[in-house]
Order: sequence, then C-alpha cells, then structure tokens
Amino acid sequence: MRTVVHLSDLHFGRVNPALLAPLIETVTALQPNVVVVSGDLTQRARSAEFKEARRFLDALPSPQIIVPGNHDVPLHDVFSRFFRPLNKYRRYITDDLAPSFIDDEIAVIGINTARSLTFKGGRINARQIARVREQLCGLAPHLTKIIVTHHPFDLPGAYHERELVRRAEMAMSMFARCGTDLLLAGHLHASHAGDTASRYQITDYSALVVQAGTATSTREREEANSFNLLEIEPLRIAVNRYAWQPESGRFFKMQTDIFERAANLWLASTQ
Repeated sequence: MRTVVHLSDLHFGRVNPALLAPLIETVTALQPNVVVVSGDLTQRARSAEFKEARRFLDALPSPQIIVPGNHDVPLHDVFSRFFRPLNKYRRYITDDLAPSFIDDEIAVIGINTARSLTFKGGRINARQIARVREQLCGLAPHLTKIIVTHHPFDLPGAYHERELVRRAEMAMSMFARCGTDLLLAGHLHASHAGDTASRYQITDYSALVVQAGTATSTREREEANSFNLLEIEPLRIAVNRYAWQPESGRFFKMQTDIFERAANLWLASTQ
C-alpha cells in the first residue's frame, strides 16, 4: 500500500496562520509516501507569498509533486503575466512543470494547466497530452497511475462545466487508453470524490476523481479547511478527508470514501 497526502489551494497571502503548524504536524505524523500539492500556492503570485509557501513546503515530508494554479500567474503585472507567467513559481517553488514520482506501486505525474490568457480557467494542450501519453502508456500495468492538475477533469454536481479544464475530453481519451486510475485536482475549494463514468461515456473505463478543498486559505467557501489522505492499493483506494476543527486547533479525519477497481472501472464500494 502507498499513502498520498493531497493538499491544494494554499493561497499564501490569504492564509489562516493558526492552521500552519497543526497542518504540518498532522501531515508529518501520517508519514505519506508522497505529498501532492495541486496548485494555487499563492494569492497574487507575489515574491513574499512564494517565499512563505516555500518555507511551508520545506517543513513537509518529501518527495513532493507540485503543480501551479491560476493564482500562481501574476494578475496585475501584465508584462510578467504574458511573457514570464511562472517566473516566480520556478524561482521559489520548482523549475519542473512536469514533475513525476514513480516507484514499484504508484506513478504520480503532474501537469501544468495554468495559462496566461485565462484569469481563472485552465487548459491542457496537445503537446502535454502527447508527453503524458508517452509516460503513462510505457508504465507497467500493475502500477496505480495518478494524474495531478490544478483544474479538474470532473466536477461535483453543483458546478458549471466552465470549471473543467479545457480539452478535457481529449485528455480523458488518452487516460483511458493508458489505464489512468486517479485524477487529483483542486481549484474549487470543495472536497469531492467520485468517478468519471457519468460525464465521460468511455466504454469499459472510469477513473477515480478526487478534489481537495483549500488547506490553509481564509477563502473556505462554506467548507472547513481540509486535505485528503489517500490509501492506495492495486484494487482499492480509500479517500480520507481531514478537516480543521477550530475548537481543538487540530485536523481530524472526518470522512472516508472507498473505491474499488474492477477491470478498468473505478467505482464506489457497495460494502
């Protein structure tokens, strides 16, 4: 079994500082095999915010797979936005915009969906799809294959399709061919776990899609600050949601959703 901590939407520049030490303590105690951060490390892509995010990441366990979000692209600095949109992200967080972690049980591959031309939305392009296809389809079939993006490929029921990453259908066709198991994302500040069978009518295929809420931001959107712990086995994945409890000043496990694999289908467990 492998364990993955999934954090998202940190938004340094608008964080609740009371959460930081308890979050670091909780994540460290869980001893994950990998820590995933699915974008929006900052609020306005300022140097001071990236430096704060860097200090926070340095206090967490490694290895880490990190991808940028739309808030990590400068909003008001027009020159930087269009000519060097992720310059500060590369300087302070990581120069690797296509990170990966592969061991003998899991493969975690990050994709950058943040773009200069969209203020909120995200996109995956043909070059990225080709690169990820080469990686995924070349992996051993027994590995659990995990994709990390900021913008989601599927949504909880209340959200409009404009929140989906653009060219999602093209990417999903590739994911199906390569046997992708799990799609991790953020952006919505809402926790969610489900499968892709309803949105994408792909014969004999569905992936598990997991959204993380905001781990540290004051922009909770009527949901407590939270993160996910995924317990991953070849035929079973448990998605554990940890939420902030201000009364105790700690993060506690609040919910567990179980998904099981049958051939190329990941579906909610009926047991």
